Amino acid sequence: MKLPYAEPFRIKMVEEIHQSTREEREQWLENANYNLFNLKSSQVFIDLLTDSGTGAMSDQQWGAMMTGDESYAGSKSFDQLHNTVQNITGYKYLLPTHQGRAAENVLFSVLVKDGDVIPGNSHFDTTKGHIEIRKAHAIDCTVDEAFDIEDPHLFKGNIDLEKLEAVYKAHPKEKIPFCLITITCNSSGGQPVSLENMKAVKALSDKYGIPIFFDSARFAENAYFIKMREKGQENRTIKEIAKEAFSYGVGMTMSSKKDGLVNIGGFIALNDAEIYKKASNFTIIFEGFITYGGMAGRDMAALAVGLNEATEFEYLQSRISQVEYLGNKLIEFGIPVQKPIGGHAVFIDSLGFLPHIPREEYPAQTLANEIYKEAGIRTVEIGTLLADRDPDTRENRYPKLELVRLAIPRRTYTNNHMDYIAAAIKNVYDRRDEIKKGYHIVWESAILRHFTVQLEKA
Repeated sequence: MKLPYAEPFRIKMVEEIHQSTREEREQWLENANYNLFNLKSSQVFIDLLTDSGTGAMSDQQWGAMMTGDESYAGSKSFDQLHNTVQNITGYKYLLPTHQGRAAENVLFSVLVKDGDVIPGNSHFDTTKGHIEIRKAHAIDCTVDEAFDIEDPHLFKGNIDLEKLEAVYKAHPKEKIPFCLITITCNSSGGQPVSLENMKAVKALSDKYGIPIFFDSARFAENAYFIKMREKGQENRTIKEIAKEAFSYGVGMTMSSKKDGLVNIGGFIALNDAEIYKKASNFTIIFEGFITYGGMAGRDMAALAVGLNEATEFEYLQSRISQVEYLGNKLIEFGIPVQKPIGGHAVFIDSLGFLPHIPREEYPAQTLANEIYKEAGIRTVEIGTLLADRDPDTRENRYPKLELVRLAIPRRTYTNNHMDYIAAAIKNVYDRRDEIKKGYHIVWESAILRHFTVQLEKA
């Protein structure tokens, strides 16, 4: 008999979680102005709001924290992290930051100016926010297949070369500081980018003199998909694939709270000495000295271990298989989800789930709230609320997809939890015709509104 798959770890510590009543959840949601970000963690049974910083560290990472060097300058923990990042990415220069959006803030302070355009594949919310707050524009060049949830395309995070070249032709070179490749592409459903596509984007960008940077929060998951899906890559290691991917760019930003397997931290890695020098100044202004940049030495030590763990095949197989397990359960129940299943999350198509809720009433947020009321599961809207308003017209931007993201924390929940989640969403799907109305905005911030927006029932 062939042995069944088993996780390559065992559980060493547990945290109690408690279920609540539907009546309690409905009251808590009303008190939170129907924004799931405003809920207390004690009011949530299973938390799928994000996979960012919510995972479990290994015993090796906890051990590394005990040896962390808290020196203000020249910490040996920085050297450990620097060597690890260089070994995995091939980039010579490292600037730690306290998290990914801080890395964007530092790097974009050097590179992005008023009137610039930054093409890429479905820039995520904070990335777009850091671009637009500088009065520049993000241009989405993702392949069209990404916006058809039933299309079986294996690399829906790919950049469409014709769209990208159209941007290069329409704008002068000095107005395009870089092309940004997000791996995996969160906003299109946690979808990977192929090595073939990265290489082609590099060749096209070189033709126009445009450098490439990576948003690398889930680079290891992207490398896993390349190994499993891309012809000719099946016998390579995750680290080999990742290093080739990074060779097509001049630098990267990283939210280490994802594929770094830590609860806080980020960094910029570069091969360009001039950008490094300029970014160092902004690191000191915004974050801290260049050898800690907002991170404690113990956190840098844990991150160095986490990056190595996250680029091992066995870990990635376990992590991505669990996400796929949940996605397949939902597909069995007839729930419309983005296919193929992505790396860090399952994305439900709210337009297929609640087609009768008008987009002006935020169907993805409506569905997310119903899932919470049903079973205490907190998810997040990846739709019109997140897409925000056009910075020029101040009108709602309606993305091609209105998604609810079920982001699975790393090494945190069991497949019993996945079964619970799937059953709860099926219950909501079975009563979907009873959900008559969505929500209206009562108050919103000028940018990145979805974090703090206040809603009322329509």
